[in-house]
Amino acid sequence: SAAVAGESSTATWTVVWTDLLTACDLYRAKAYKVDSVANTTDQYFAYIAYDIDLFEEGSIANLTASIIGNVFGFKAVKALRLEDMRIPVAYLKTFQGPATGLIVERERMDKFGRPFLGATVKPKLGLSGKNYGRVVYESLRGGLDFLKDDENINSQPFMRWKERFLYSMEAVNRSIAATGEVKGHYMNVTAATQEDMYERAEFAKQLGTVIIMIDLVIGYTSIQTMGIWARKNDMILHLHRAGNSTYSRQKIHGMNFRVICKWMRMAGVDHIQAGTVVGKLEGDPLMIKGFYDTLLESQLAVNLPLGIFF
Repeated sequence: SAAVAGESSTATWTVVWTDLLTACDLYRAKAYKVDSVANTTDQYFAYIAYDIDLFEEGSIANLTASIIGNVFGFKAVKALRLEDMRIPVAYLKTFQGPATGLIVERERMDKFGRPFLGATVKPKLGLSGKNYGRVVYESLRGGLDFLKDDENINSQPFMRWKERFLYSMEAVNRSIAATGEVKGHYMNVTAATQEDMYERAEFAKQLGTVIIMIDLVIGYTSIQTMGIWARKNDMILHLHRAGNSTYSRQKIHGMNFRVICKWMRMAGVDHIQAGTVVGKLEGDPLMIKGFYDTLLESQLAVNLPLGIFF
């Protein structure tokens, strides 16, 4: 654990004289506690503390470069998993936080006292723009508050993004007229470049949507950028967690989705898919409840059965 602490802060694989040029004892991370994992003989929880000055203010990219950088390929450990993080309030305050937030989102949607009800268009790939719009209308007219694009519907030959946005917003407006309720469709603005994403988001705003969405695979810097854009433009921002299971599903290596929940809350998104106890994706009730609490609560007590370490 000491080697992991060093590698993720000031140390390297050998001794260097330039250590003497810094306040090394201050900046070096400290491993302060090690607990064995129940029912195992070769697994441990290592608690490591970092000085706040090691991290650039308001940057998920810089935070993750230290916490999940080189250290996960470190030969000194057979496997490594980031289970949870306690992030000081002083550092949290350097981040914008959710673009809209729970209270304002309910005010914009005029929905109180019940959960929002949403769904995803299926089949997610292959529909023409007009047929896609028909699905959106029928679903919203039938009682949903939201419908959404799925993670991999961007701008393909069978339906370009502008066509989808136009038909979808026509469906939203018709369903609003038919029901007298505020409705929404998550417009997926994920694209190859940040400039393309801005263009799509601006077009969605001009059409009058209340919400857009992005995918986790666009990267931490881009997610933060879109969070700032959404705050400035009064837009609810949904994040699809596409790709997270490549590192969160393995139980001994990678990172827990709980940490992604915290980072994304800091980065500025309003929604993230946190899983369900039922359905096609993996998840047990206690773990999922821990994700929900991490995303929704302003303060948490240690609750190891839910996976909350801090």
